[in-house]
Amino acid sequence: MKIESLTLREVRLDLKYPFETSFARVTDQQFFLVEVRVDGAPGFAECVADRDPGYSYETVRTAGHILEDFLWPLASASDYAHPDEVLPSFARVRGHNMAKAAIEMAVWEAWARRKGLSLAAALGGERRRTASGVSIGIQDTVPELLDRIALELASGYQRIKIKIKPGWDVAVVAAVRERFPDVPLMVDANSAYTLADMDLLRELDQFDLMMIEQPLAHDDMWDHRILHAELRTPICLDESVKSPADARRALEMGACGIINIKAGRVGGLSSAREIARIAEAAGAPVWCGGMLESGVGRVHNLHLSSLSAFSLPGDVAASERYFTEEVIEPPVTVDPDGTIPIPEGEGIGVALREDVIRRHTLCETTLEA
Repeated sequence: MKIESLTLREVRLDLKYPFETSFARVTDQQFFLVEVRVDGAPGFAECVADRDPGYSYETVRTAGHILEDFLWPLASASDYAHPDEVLPSFARVRGHNMAKAAIEMAVWEAWARRKGLSLAAALGGERRRTASGVSIGIQDTVPELLDRIALELASGYQRIKIKIKPGWDVAVVAAVRERFPDVPLMVDANSAYTLADMDLLRELDQFDLMMIEQPLAHDDMWDHRILHAELRTPICLDESVKSPADARRALEMGACGIINIKAGRVGGLSSAREIARIAEAAGAPVWCGGMLESGVGRVHNLHLSSLSAFSLPGDVAASERYFTEEVIEPPVTVDPDGTIPIPEGEGIGVALREDVIRRHTLCETTLEA
């Protein structure tokens, strides 16, 4: 299985609403749409590196450099029997999982197309639908947050996640719980706290949360182990888990009870599937997180969520929540019961809207073997 070409389209899309976390407020997303040709079959994916190095050290600029100058020479020189071989072929390049995942996930889609399978079926997924939760960024006021939650619940979402940071935490969660006492609720700190905030984080135990996501440093497990032992609320790790080995260590040492799996963060679909297997064997729930992807990345997340280990509602939400224009057809939609059907066509099962992509493409590069 030879990769004949790699096309990188740098795209910028405007968000319908600003999205704020503990480290940034964004109004648009700039990213690479990736296309590979594998033995004549196309495969599409999205590189989830941001413009700024907030969530990760990887950025759009670094990803472009790594993809063109280091990963493409390795990929184009390889003859793969299966997509599982793509990530190991990049072993000489340390880190840069988001750039690696962009090629790997595109190869997975091309391979599924060549086999006449949906990506979910190629991965071994069993579900035809996945439960959908929603992630809500930090708002200007608490009343605005409450109104936004009400709107999302009316749309059918099965779980609400809110972002927290110092000064926007316990009182905000209390207000949410007062208005929505029974909604499945979790909070995401994006590494905004330290063990010095232990007493504050203990206060969150009173709100019957599903989990607290990544409260401590982005590269930490040890302090999370200490915190996890002190709280009744489960700790969910996100940024700290970048590989199956990280997942095994985190679960064995008791650093978390839940893992948020993002294929881009861990180097692609093969690694994400292995993390899900490790967690399932350990009895730890997993769910599929989001990175404000366009429809291409979002549909990849849908197919990944078809695996049996993904037992909690993920952050895969409807297209209409995100960008002023969507790049796929049909768009992702959430049914009234809060579930999303997983596309059943070959590969990712959707078509790219080339006219929209062209309008929002900043630059395009094609590399040929």
